[in-house]
Amino acid sequence: MKTYRIHLIRHALTKDNLDGIYAGRTDSPLCEEGIVQLRDAKDKYIYPEVDFVFSSPLKRCTETAEILYPHLKPIVMDGLTEYNFGEFEGQTAEVLHEKQPLFDRWIRGEEGIKPPFGESNADFANRVCSTFEKMVDGIIKSGTDSVAIVTHGGVISTILSNFGIPEASVSQWLTPSCCGYTLLVSHFLWMSGKKVEVIKEIPENPDSGKDGNYYDGWDYYPDDDDFDISEYLNDFNK
Repeated sequence: MKTYRIHLIRHALTKDNLDGIYAGRTDSPLCEEGIVQLRDAKDKYIYPEVDFVFSSPLKRCTETAEILYPHLKPIVMDGLTEYNFGEFEGQTAEVLHEKQPLFDRWIRGEEGIKPPFGESNADFANRVCSTFEKMVDGIIKSGTDSVAIVTHGGVISTILSNFGIPEASVSQWLTPSCCGYTLLVSHFLWMSGKKVEVIKEIPENPDSGKDGNYYDGWDYYPDDDDFDISEYLNDFNK
């Protein structure tokens, strides 16, 4: 039976990322460090070939998509936009802890608590999941073999915590910049349980000695993994 591949890729670094700032809807472009990191990763490692590229409308995602796939015009999807942090936007966790009484309760995940003028966790999850379901249904209906989705860390972790196998919480699906996961979509598994298999890490290491770096649960311990993302990130911190 035909299967389909969806490649979730987190955008490259922005200055807000480097400064530790909450910047969900803030339309920050990639910073120079992020562009260098992404181009270097593209040169050293392997990003998947795809038929189409979907992207969040924010610059950091469309710019990442254009660097990785210059021959494909990104298809922008508003539902792939990052969390709306409301009044938390533009602030660090340290500042919010001191000045925003709701921040600590929001971080703890208390039900009904959301950033002032922002998005609730439930609303965010509903938006992202609804968008992803429509995309998968469209991919299956059209018979498209392979697509990339260039989006945000919060969007990726939400998709995987709701649809991914192996099953894991949002906090266990944290994704470094320029990195991601390959998902295998089977018609039966999707139609019967709305689930997708997480099968590979992105980008792939051409020197891994096997057919790609298959997902075995990133644990950030280099000795336990043929290609650990922590090793990849450390290359840029030396």
